[in-house]
Order: sequence, then structure tokens, then C-alpha cells
Amino acid sequence: MSELERLLDTEPVVVTAGIEVLAGALEAQSVEVHRTDWSPPAGGTGAALASLAAAPAVAEANKVAIARLLEVRPHLVDVAAAGEVIPGLTERTFLHAGPPLAWPDASGPMRGALMGAMLYEGFATTPEDAAAKLEAGEVEISPCHHHQATGPMAGVISPSMPVLVVQDPDTGRVAYSTLNEGLGKVLRYGAFAPEVIERLRWMEKVLGPVIGDALRRTGPVDLRSLIAQALQMGDDGHNRNRAGTSLWLRTIGSALIESDAAPVADLSSVYSFIDSNDHFMLNLVMAAGKLIVDAASGVEHSSLVTTMARNGTEFGIRLSGTGDRWFTAPAPIVDGLFLGSFTVDDANPDIGDSAITETIGLGGFAMAASPAIVGFVGGTATGAAQRTLAMYEITMAEHPAFQIPILEFRGTPTGIDAVLVVRTGVRPQINTGVAGKQPGVGMVGAGLVEAPMECFIGAVNALAEGLSEL
Repeated sequence: MSELERLLDTEPVVVTAGIEVLAGALEAQSVEVHRTDWSPPAGGTGAALASLAAAPAVAEANKVAIARLLEVRPHLVDVAAAGEVIPGLTERTFLHAGPPLAWPDASGPMRGALMGAMLYEGFATTPEDAAAKLEAGEVEISPCHHHQATGPMAGVISPSMPVLVVQDPDTGRVAYSTLNEGLGKVLRYGAFAPEVIERLRWMEKVLGPVIGDALRRTGPVDLRSLIAQALQMGDDGHNRNRAGTSLWLRTIGSALIESDAAPVADLSSVYSFIDSNDHFMLNLVMAAGKLIVDAASGVEHSSLVTTMARNGTEFGIRLSGTGDRWFTAPAPIVDGLFLGSFTVDDANPDIGDSAITETIGLGGFAMAASPAIVGFVGGTATGAAQRTLAMYEITMAEHPAFQIPILEFRGTPTGIDAVLVVRTGVRPQINTGVAGKQPGVGMVGAGLVEAPMECFIGAVNALAEGLSEL
């Protein structure tokens, strides 16, 4: 009885697992409560998770996939016209961000960007004419991710646009992205005013050729090294790219101003455009990210997430072990800060391929490296660090090159594991811009969003089904 008496004399301590009502009631009675963050597997996936956990093939596949991801060394090698280098991009093909989309389902900013591309390419004379021709199917629209490419926000790439060409020197793999237009009323946010089209044509005729000439004279630029340095200087690789842009401009600056490929006035305008656009590096990071995740794709049975992308209507993911199959859910609204008089009522649901940065351990996964990011997307510096720490719970590795000083130079959480997302209930964190929901409006804010759990539930169930067929 002495042990029983000892227990009765001890102050009670209770550990609760996600049962807030019970915890609160106990605390009201002065009982010490230790809360733990736990919830049952999402969406009735218990059987699928058990099947995947018991299969050695999954663990082995994940080792292969994450090793491939971490080995890639992306180098910027050229700038060229999209129609000349992107596979499958014909004269009448436009690429867009996110999972596959049909014109009737396109959101306002996606419609605006596609209409702007029609005007830019000379396929239409007015916005109304552009909309009518898109409705009639006069051009094919296809996801950037189906063509080794990515595009921020609406992500539209048309044949005449200059694109970044990024290559892995070890494998010869190539990926592409557009050049960054800057912020505000730009095509990627769905704007198509005359000044937007004029800027795109200047990028085609001046910006792209000048940068391409500089690269051909300086040689390839090691993007992984630039990204790693930028993280040490306060970037996150998604919505803060001030350091990365500065480093990149420093790398090719001499070649730009010494070029004889264009008039001095054009060289000066190119230098000034890049120097005044802190987001210029974003598109380079995205092309690098696409190259990195493509290397990890196609590993049978792997639960590694190789794509997170949004088209303004749906949010979609793909896994290494399920190939090109998309798992989608409605795109969520971003919780953020808004420009001027804009409010959440003006915001379109989440949009863009730029979540490729989070897929490789940057952006929302590296916010601890970038406390200044909260001034753009909201939140607090402490909260930014907490978001990064939470992402270690759902990733397979810590990137050896992408290190976070405030975390004692710990590598960023890299390689999202869909199984861990479903098992823990922790959803990938993304920081992002916000497009106005009406065509032509452009950027209305920036903020934070979480990937929908439904995508991961579908992917995990499909992965388990494929395993059961062995």
C-alpha cells in the first residue's frame, strides 16, 4: 500500500494529446497539464500509412530520391527564346503555372496573363479579342511543369519570351524559367495594360539578348553557390531575393557593361532594371529548383514530393513514386499583407509555380534565415523561425549547401515526405505573392499559406495502392 499512498500524495500531472477541451478543463482545476501536438492520421489513411511503413521498398526508394535531389548543381548557362529551347512549345502553345487547366476554369489573374500573352504575341488586338480566341481554343495551354519549366504566379510562357536556361553539368539535364518583370502591374499577376506589353517586348528585344551575350562570355553561373551565399545574407529564396539578385548582378556586371552587343543606352537600361528589381533572382531560383526536383522524379515507390504548384484554381502536388500524376485540391486564400486599399476580398486564391522553392528547402522552409521577410509577407521574426523548425518534421534531409546561421548553420529542411505530412498533420508552409482576382489588376499583396492536406491524402493513398499491386 505504500506505493499507492505515495501516488495519492503526489500532485497530479496529465499529458494530453491534442484534446484541448480536456486540457482546459483540467487546468481550470489547477491540474498541471503537458500538451503534445498530435492528431490521428488525416483522411482515414491509417491503413495506407501502415502499408507504406512496413514496405522496405519505400524507405529504399526515398534514399535514392533524396540523394538525387541533393546532388544537383544547377548552373545558369544561357538566355534564349522559349520557342527555340523548351520541349513541346509550339508557335501556338502557351504554358501556365500549376496543374492542368482549361480556359473555362481559369481564375482572373490566369485569364489576364493569358490575354496579355495573346496581345504580346500579336495573336489578338484587344483584350476582348484575346479572351474570345482563348475561349475558342486558338492556342493550346499546358502546364509549365510538363515542359521542364516553371513560371511565377500565373506562370505564362509564350514562344517569343526570353527564358533562363539552367543546366546540371554532371547530367546535362536542363530546366527553364522566364525573366522576372518586377512587382506591381506585371503579366504574371494578370495585368495586360499597354505598359505591361511594352515591358515584355523590351525584355525580348533588349534584356534577354544582353544577358545571354554576357553569359556566353563569362561562362556558366553556379546558382547553388549564389543561393547558399544569399541565405547567409538574409534571403529565403522565394519572397526575399535582395542578396541573391545583388550577388548575381555582381557576378555578371562587368560583362554587361563591357558588352559590344548592344548600344550603351541599352546596356545601362539592363543594368538599372536588374539593380532596381530585388525579385530578379527569384526566377533563377525557380529554374534551379525545377532542375533539382526533376532529378529526383520517377523513383518507384518514393513518397518524396517533386512538385507543389498552383494555377489560381487548384493546388497540385506530384510524388517521385507516382510519376506525372497530379493530386489536387481547391487553391486556398493567402493570409497576408495587402497593398494600398486592397483587402482579402480582392485576392485570388493561391497561384504560381514558385512553391518549387519550398519543395527544395527554401521559401517558407528557410524563413528562419530571413527575419526581414515578415515585413513583406506578415507574421513575426520568431514565427518565421518556428515555421522553419516545424518543416524539419516533414522532410527527409537537411540540405548541406543551404544553411541557416541562426540555427547554428543547420541545413534547411529539404525533401518533403508526403507520408510524414499525412502522419503528423503538419502541412508545408509557403510564403507567396497575392494576385488580384480580377483580370488586369496585378499584385494586391503577399503573405503565408499552407498546402492543402487533401493533396497529400490522395497521393499517399495512391502510393499505397501501387505498393499493393506488387
